[in-house]
Amino acid sequence: MTAERLDSAIRLPLPPARLARAVVAGIFIGLAAIAFVRILDEHVSNLVSAVISLVSVAAVLLLALFWFSRLSDRLRSPYGYLALTALVGLVYLPMIILADPWPVLPGFLAGSLLLALPPVASWPGVLAVLASMGLLQSLNSGRFDSDAVDVAYVCISTAVIGLVVYGISRLAQLVEELHNARTEIAQIVAMRERLRFARDLHDLLGYSISAIVLKSELAHRLVLKNPDQACAEIADILTISRQALADVRTVSSNYRELSLDDECRSARWVLATAGIEVRMSASGQQLSAPVSTVLATVLREGVTNILRHSKAERCEITLTQAGGTASIEIVNDGVPPFSATTDVVGGGGLQNLAARAAELGGGVTAGRIGEHNFRLRADVPVDQ
Repeated sequence: MTAERLDSAIRLPLPPARLARAVVAGIFIGLAAIAFVRILDEHVSNLVSAVISLVSVAAVLLLALFWFSRLSDRLRSPYGYLALTALVGLVYLPMIILADPWPVLPGFLAGSLLLALPPVASWPGVLAVLASMGLLQSLNSGRFDSDAVDVAYVCISTAVIGLVVYGISRLAQLVEELHNARTEIAQIVAMRERLRFARDLHDLLGYSISAIVLKSELAHRLVLKNPDQACAEIADILTISRQALADVRTVSSNYRELSLDDECRSARWVLATAGIEVRMSASGQQLSAPVSTVLATVLREGVTNILRHSKAERCEITLTQAGGTASIEIVNDGVPPFSATTDVVGGGGLQNLAARAAELGGGVTAGRIGEHNFRLRADVPVDQ
């Protein structure tokens, strides 16, 4: 465990969502306890009244805690409206029967209305709850004009408790939403990192492994006929293998920048070794590292595909820069006459190239031109 995680574990023993839910439960239970103490104080001599009141408080607490404060689509479902109706009955029937308005339970009702109903209906409902509490307080005192302080107290207490119920419930819901969003973001980041790793391995090692196979076959053929040249090819294999190993180490830690000039020289050398005639032309200014890396990767993939999938005799590589766009085009004549024709980017390697170019606002196209030729082209904006 890292120091940061250890410190987080010490400061926050519960996950954020569970901690927020525990805070909500503590506040709700505290509000219910206030109502509970008041009921015991005023109805201790009447066992029936006390039992009715306490059952109502417990039922309202359970509904508020396990239904209305939860982040769920069920709040605005038929079951949600049925639960809201039951809450109205649990709040008002005991007050009507016992002729004793309690501001705590109507506060739970006001907060639940804000949670369960859309604003166009919830706020009028809250105002109705406040008005009913003022009316019940006035009826309980027997005077509509001389008990303004008690009426105001009941209405204000109900409004404050309702806002508290709504506010902490929404905060808990937001904490849960944020926690879920952070979990999804972490999963997306991990997935993108795995894709980056797989893409870099394919793009960097595919070329090196193809070159190793090609030179190994050549060395195998020359080992008896021309031992000196076979030794030279084996030395080249060792050089390429060391570079492949360095590429793997680089990919595991960071994105590797490629030199387009170095890749051009390497491509000419590898294709020439395979007996393929290479014509290469380049024009334009010095490119930025991201653009150079993408074009170099396209060149690597193009050469790899030529070595793996074609029987090319000639290959033409053209690098141009015009109108704020740098382009590379690789054309070879090794397409079999009856292979499937495609004008879109397909295959894992070409899809990787398309993704790299798209990150810089560019694009990649690949497809047959003529009967035997195949073209791979990438266009990338130079302003990066």
